Amino acid sequence: MNGNGALHREVLDRADVGFGVTNANGTLVWVNPALAEILGVPVDHVVGRSLPALLPGAPERPRAGLALLTPSAYRKGHRWLEVTCQTLPAAGDDADERLLYRVVDVTAWRDRELEATHEADALRRAQVLGRMGTWEWHIAEDRVVWSDTLLEMFGFATDTELDFDGYAALVHPDDLSMIQATLEEAMRSGAGFSYTHRMLLGEDRTERWFECFGEVVADEDGSPLRVLGTAHDITRARRVHDELLALAEQDPLTGLANRRAVTRELERQLAGGGPGAMLLLDLDNFKDVNDLRGHAVGDRLMKALASALRSRLSASQLIGRLGGDEFAVVLPGATPADAARVAEGLRDAVAALPLVGAARSITVSTGVAEYGPGDTWELVLANADLALYASKAAGRNRVTVYEPGHYADTAKRVSVLDRLRTALDNGGLALHAMPMVQLATGTTLGHELLLRLEDGQDPYLGPAEFLPEAERSDLVLDIDRWVLSTAIDALVGHPDPQLRFNVNISGRTLEDEDFGGFVLDRLATAGVAPGRLGLEITETAAVTNLDAARALSLQLRAFGCRIILDDFGSGFGSFVHLKHLPITGIKIDGEFVRGIDERSTDAVLVAGIVQIAQGLGLTAVAEWVERPAQVDALVRLGVQIGQGFHLGRPQPLDQVLSAQSQPPNGALSPRLAGAEDGARS
Repeated sequence: MNGNGALHREVLDRADVGFGVTNANGTLVWVNPALAEILGVPVDHVVGRSLPALLPGAPERPRAGLALLTPSAYRKGHRWLEVTCQTLPAAGDDADERLLYRVVDVTAWRDRELEATHEADALRRAQVLGRMGTWEWHIAEDRVVWSDTLLEMFGFATDTELDFDGYAALVHPDDLSMIQATLEEAMRSGAGFSYTHRMLLGEDRTERWFECFGEVVADEDGSPLRVLGTAHDITRARRVHDELLALAEQDPLTGLANRRAVTRELERQLAGGGPGAMLLLDLDNFKDVNDLRGHAVGDRLMKALASALRSRLSASQLIGRLGGDEFAVVLPGATPADAARVAEGLRDAVAALPLVGAARSITVSTGVAEYGPGDTWELVLANADLALYASKAAGRNRVTVYEPGHYADTAKRVSVLDRLRTALDNGGLALHAMPMVQLATGTTLGHELLLRLEDGQDPYLGPAEFLPEAERSDLVLDIDRWVLSTAIDALVGHPDPQLRFNVNISGRTLEDEDFGGFVLDRLATAGVAPGRLGLEITETAAVTNLDAARALSLQLRAFGCRIILDDFGSGFGSFVHLKHLPITGIKIDGEFVRGIDERSTDAVLVAGIVQIAQGLGLTAVAEWVERPAQVDALVRLGVQIGQGFHLGRPQPLDQVLSAQSQPPNGALSPRLAGAEDGARS
């Protein structure tokens, strides 16, 4: 066995998933400790026996599925095991066929699934009583039979004869072809089907939404005989869904468009081919407001600023908040000179805003970039960013129109990459650990590791200043591997299984096909249980690189690593991707947590996210917990874990590990210690 094979073999020995290999006679020739543990039999008593004999219901040939095992003396009560079997590649020309079994104890989530199924059955029965109708299409006779409830939902008497043409006349014209294509495909394949469509009902042609499910009944030759379907009026739920989608494109603090809405509008303008310009505005020294006067004052100022900026723009000019203290404005049809005049007006509006207790007013730096046919939104945004950078470098409170010469200024940013490379080679990078706390008890359940540049050079660069530059280059691949290796080395030095780390993975690393193997090799070499390591992937990176995120998540989760979707909720349109990502947990975006104790909208959104997480069996962690009232509000909504300055500020990893090694006598609880540290900071 080569070196990598040995490492993977060691990972299998340490995994909590059972694996076993049989020979051509169906006899187990190798099992890992996890499989013996599941069977309740020592390893040496398992080898030489047949798995189906040990696990009644296990497949004797390759197939996949769930097998329910009866109670045993080893474990009381029933167990659900997911048992899969596949053929291993032959080792040589004359090698016998071998089978690989994979056995996972899924009792906990299967029981939850059954409980959810029972609840769903009760819900379906309630829907039958509450205006859910059925229909049956007899294909040979071309006759449709509608249930009385469904006819009443359509606005007809129960004895109305309604053929397909009459039904089609009620369907929204844009949806009819989709329904016909779905039914034709179902009759061709024999598979079940579902679709959602609109109908225009009543004399006033009121639009209503229906969700339909159905199946095809065929004869012995496979020819379709009947099509059975249900239809549920989901108009109210659809309206709520549309409202949530609108919220997904709205900044929760200011009510302005968010980054997603701004880039979508810019894409729309570029697709139309018309000229225009974009403004990128960034408040000068706004961090001082938050640090000196608190986030509450900063939030009030941000709302006043949003109102002042919006009042200076026309209805056709979209303004949005990209995040933090950065705003963008899309100006269709504007020349660079026009855009500069608009920017100067916005600058004056910002300067006129009063800041209570401040000796000077707030100022804003602005970058202007024109766009036209052939441009991409990324290019326009990058040009505006370069112009903004030039405004900042020139002393702030300026409006700068992008020119090609600004690109030369990016040479200054190259120095950031040089510092990062030097720090990576010479030990100038460091990790700080931020606790994740159980809200009800204050117990620290793990730490998120945050990267810091501590190379002793001036000026000091924070993560927001050096990480974007790293992510624009391949250097981020090496940095991510350094972070992961450092985290694993720390886990090796502190074998307490309760010590768990989460590390952040960049979108670029998701595309690195070798990264998954690197993680598994490092875990095997270090002898660290995979469950002690969690990988955090931002929602934006996961959706942008969905196939790569899914492949990496499947590879690492199969061996027991935790996969967490970070900044979850920043785009409700991406909820659908949850079913394609085999994650174990989510982190609720801090924008929804910031005002959870003050705004009912945030509470509604967080409650929805928690319900989704619970339904999918995922852990949910709330970010940006900065005051006790947020903790109380989160606990009421069912959030169990949080992180933020109120619960504990990031501390150098060495200090956290040193404290971990100290006896607990006389120590503060993690929650109190974090809060006290926050107060000192």
